[in-house]
Amino acid sequence: MLNIIRGSDTSAIENLLRARRGTLADAEKVVIPIIDDVRRHGDKALLRYTKKFDHLDLRKAGFTVSPQEFRAASREVSKEFKAAVRVAAANIRKAARRQLPRPWSCYTQAGVKVGQLVRPLERVACYVPGGRFPLPSTVLMSVIPAQEAGVREVLLTSPRPGPAVLAAAHLVGVNQVFRLGGAQAIAAFAYGTESVPRADKIVGPGNRYVAAAKKLVAGDCGIDFIAGPSELVVVAARGDAELIASDLVAQAEHDPDAVAIFITPSMKLALQVQGKARDIVNRLSLPLAGQSLAGHGAIIVTRGLSDAADFVNRIAPEHLTLADGAEDLLGRIQSAGSIFVGPFSPVAAGDYASGTNHILPTSGVARLRAGLSAADFVKTISVQQLSRPGLAGLSKTIVALANTEGLKAHAYSVEARFQPARKERSRRS
Repeated sequence: MLNIIRGSDTSAIENLLRARRGTLADAEKVVIPIIDDVRRHGDKALLRYTKKFDHLDLRKAGFTVSPQEFRAASREVSKEFKAAVRVAAANIRKAARRQLPRPWSCYTQAGVKVGQLVRPLERVACYVPGGRFPLPSTVLMSVIPAQEAGVREVLLTSPRPGPAVLAAAHLVGVNQVFRLGGAQAIAAFAYGTESVPRADKIVGPGNRYVAAAKKLVAGDCGIDFIAGPSELVVVAARGDAELIASDLVAQAEHDPDAVAIFITPSMKLALQVQGKARDIVNRLSLPLAGQSLAGHGAIIVTRGLSDAADFVNRIAPEHLTLADGAEDLLGRIQSAGSIFVGPFSPVAAGDYASGTNHILPTSGVARLRAGLSAADFVKTISVQQLSRPGLAGLSKTIVALANTEGLKAHAYSVEARFQPARKERSRRS
């Protein structure tokens, strides 16, 4: 596991990067008829797919979780869990409040006032995967930024939500949780059914079928982004091999397709980390992590840290750790979903409780956008107000540009406001 690659081995590096460029084509073929079915037949299709894929009869269980189930979930989880949720939620809220764009206004020239309004979305759906483990942290990461943005209706959906997910939802004030998962859930919130309201936006991670469904509905419903398998790149020139390896293994335990890469100029450290990673996998009995590290993990040995920064920007990883000796590279990093600086900043801190969001772009999408934030749940609206002198001062410019583009009515809409008869009426009024 964790094969060591020389940074000069361009063929091996290209193969490593190519493996991250997953395709959703096969998943889309499966998902297209599901979306079409839900769009056409609404609840009837949801009942069938939920019984088929999640082995749950919604006729008996109901589409949404009952108040009694919320109370039962709250009794089932520990006091320690509730305390942890409260601490993490408070930190996420503090960060989310600072992410919002602000309204503003200014005069671009005399009599020409422009500005920006900020308005929240009306309704969003937060998707929390079922999968191997319960993910109450994803409840916090998706719901809280929407709440801080002022979204009026924040809904949650999860296939067979367990006590931890329900208790976390209840603690942050979500009282409507749907028992829907997979592509059928995405279709339901994108288009609405008899029992599921149409959402303005759907956010949250999921498997490849969920990702494919989000991609396909994106023209009709807002989405955050299309996420693939989780990723981590660690850069270090020195340091504790056990700690570096622990972060790599932690990333690898997410999924057999998770990507964990260590970049270092030190072959000695590379060999130490390789051995420690193997030890941790065996000691903690993590066969899935071992599979991930063997299939998608690697250690790249570069000539120096400068080359390491170039590799990071080329990879544009979901998570980036700048560990011992690499902290000063922060100013050179152009593309990463979330960055963890120093030996006491494990990715797990951001996954759960530091306050930053763990719903992040993968597969190189960090070149284009950041992770989920409160800003994803608002829209900005431009506003302009021109006085008569203000429009007069711009009229020649507007008319010249409109005529150049052949848009005569555009030019006339300005000129008409200054015709003599209208000018006289304006003076009288």
